[in-house]
Amino acid sequence: MTARIEDTDKVKGFAVGGDDYIVKPFSLIELEARVCAHLRREARHNFEAQIKFSDELTIDYSERCLFFKDKRLGLAKKEFDIVELLSQNQGQVFDKERIYERIWGYDSEGGSSVVAEHIRRIRTKIADYTDKTYIETVWGCGYKWIK
Repeated sequence: MTARIEDTDKVKGFAVGGDDYIVKPFSLIELEARVCAHLRREARHNFEAQIKFSDELTIDYSERCLFFKDKRLGLAKKEFDIVELLSQNQGQVFDKERIYERIWGYDSEGGSSVVAEHIRRIRTKIADYTDKTYIETVWGCGYKWIK
């Protein structure tokens, strides 16, 4: 909650991790409705904490790891963040810049070329367990998660 009403303040609030933005003065009814909406979203997210993508691959979003036939495959934080983003948006193509902005943030120093390296590491780790490709390169466009 804030008294700041400028669009730039709102954008900054979301960029630093805010899930919602409410300006003063506000009604208690609106605040309650927003809190209930966030709790519903969280309940849906917790319900889908573990998703089986095939007979061999399961992603546990709450533990932030992958399982191949019950063998745990640990990923670095950013690697899992990429897997989470792509797997929760199956079939949707994300270019390197968009992945970089979503995972590292708008204000991060560096460039989107780091995304390709992280994708390579993820693929290498997955290749230790299966020949199946889960992250597909869409040439000239980016990457997408496939079943």
